[in-house]
Amino acid sequence: MRLLLLPLLLLSVAACTSAQSPTKIDPYHYSIQKQVVAAHGAVVSAHPLASQAGALILQQGGNAVDAAIATQLALAVVYPAAGNLGGGGFLVAHLSNGKNVTIDYREKAPAKAQRDMYLDASGAANTQLSQDGHLAAGVPGSVAGLFASLRYAKLPMTKLIAPAIMLAEKGFVITALEARKLNKYAADFRKLNTRPNTFEKDTPWQAGDTLVQHDLAQTLKRIRDKGQAGFYEGPTAKLITDEMQRGHGLITLADLKAYKARERTPMVFNYKGYTILTMPLPSSGGVGLQQMMGMVENYPLAAWGFHSPQAVQLMIEVERRAYADRAQFLGDPDFVKVPVQQLTSKKYLQERMKDYDPHKAGSSEIVKAGNVAAESMETTHLSVMDDQGNAVAVTTTLNGNYGSKVVTGGAGFFLNNEMDDFSVKPGVPNMYGLLGTEANAIAPGKRMLSAMTPTIVLKNNKPYVVTGTPGGSTIITSVFQTLMNILEFNLPADRVVFESKFHHQWLPDQVDVEPDFPADVVSSLEQMGYKVVRGDVIGRTELIRVNEKGLLEAVGDKRGDDSAEGY
Repeated sequence: MRLLLLPLLLLSVAACTSAQSPTKIDPYHYSIQKQVVAAHGAVVSAHPLASQAGALILQQGGNAVDAAIATQLALAVVYPAAGNLGGGGFLVAHLSNGKNVTIDYREKAPAKAQRDMYLDASGAANTQLSQDGHLAAGVPGSVAGLFASLRYAKLPMTKLIAPAIMLAEKGFVITALEARKLNKYAADFRKLNTRPNTFEKDTPWQAGDTLVQHDLAQTLKRIRDKGQAGFYEGPTAKLITDEMQRGHGLITLADLKAYKARERTPMVFNYKGYTILTMPLPSSGGVGLQQMMGMVENYPLAAWGFHSPQAVQLMIEVERRAYADRAQFLGDPDFVKVPVQQLTSKKYLQERMKDYDPHKAGSSEIVKAGNVAAESMETTHLSVMDDQGNAVAVTTTLNGNYGSKVVTGGAGFFLNNEMDDFSVKPGVPNMYGLLGTEANAIAPGKRMLSAMTPTIVLKNNKPYVVTGTPGGSTIITSVFQTLMNILEFNLPADRVVFESKFHHQWLPDQVDVEPDFPADVVSSLEQMGYKVVRGDVIGRTELIRVNEKGLLEAVGDKRGDDSAEGY
């Protein structure tokens, strides 16, 4: 069955009422809404059908946590490149009772993992093994994270998972972007999989093709009927370990049964009267964000103006310093002692900026990590806000596009390639060019360092902004720029998301900019001595902001099929 899908990009602001919001999900006819304004609740995610699933749950009496769970489950069906059951992620929430919550369901290294498991006989790193195939997979955390989140929801999992089951069982028409991605990785799927799967077919995928996922539907039903044990034990766990044995991976039944999501102490800090709530380690995002915002706080960014050479250059230099510290100090706090308080203290951040020169480029050969006492782009983010005072930011990932490219035979979902986010060998960059040290070395049961940065901004102790993005190593800088676009440059919500971005991560020592980044700013940076590289798009930001009338402005990024819903 092939149906023509014409994505509608609604770039103008559309006021949302309950009459305009979908009353049911039609997987064969849907459009992409880039921006909505809603009075009661809003969801923005990487796919319109997933956003619709979350919005329907809000209308049916669920809160923002309910909607976030339903949206994640739907993304596992309609956005297989990054939405997942076989990966992991982080949830950041501010609840109506004032409680701040952060849940860590990052993947873990299997018990059989070893520090030097990707080194050959000569000691050289074989990053192909850490990026493609069965050996690249860490123990999945997403399903445990959904059930850890459920304690803050109102509705039962049976209701929240129902849209995902329907979309897997009946199928949905794919967009042109998804067709291109499936075709791009078709050779990898054929090479790396041990069993036939629904993502491979004899002819190229086209926009409007229907993707049906019967195996995934059965996996989702086992989760519906057996809860968390329906994934980590029983038939699904057996399918995962059988796949590992066929492909010489490491995950065992014991690894799966032992996996637990963890609530962490949220990172909370002040920026010019706003409260920033974000993810702590093993996400490097929260530490990096607090460092970057702390380093720019005393400079007149707003007076300099958006995309002014002065503002961009300052932001590049704080990005350089934060990423140098990331490489040196950050890792799983359950395994290594990380001096977070010192790294984020005002005194330390002021010291980091002493060698900042506003007239010329810094050098990563000179700017190293500070002195302290002893992540494809294919992640995905969703933002949710309701009218009860709840706000949820979730970033979840398989790491690269389609993760390890391995589909669990008989279970229908991709496994992650998160083992590459460890420091495979100190000094050897991962797939995003990030370096690491012993702090992020592989160890059994350890969580690999992440850049995911789901973030909420509170204004007068109430939700004001919910945001986050995919983008591997560019996630932290994209969230940083998003918050500066709002809190310093006061851009309208659509421009906050759509305007071009830049990125610096210490090494390689270059400034990456998007194709449409202003030529005059590039010229100014080059005159200061920066190497500027025009590359691909950076991230796919999902934003909800409360406007001056108290309405929810939700924006899905123009860089993908991202879509907003609300009522």
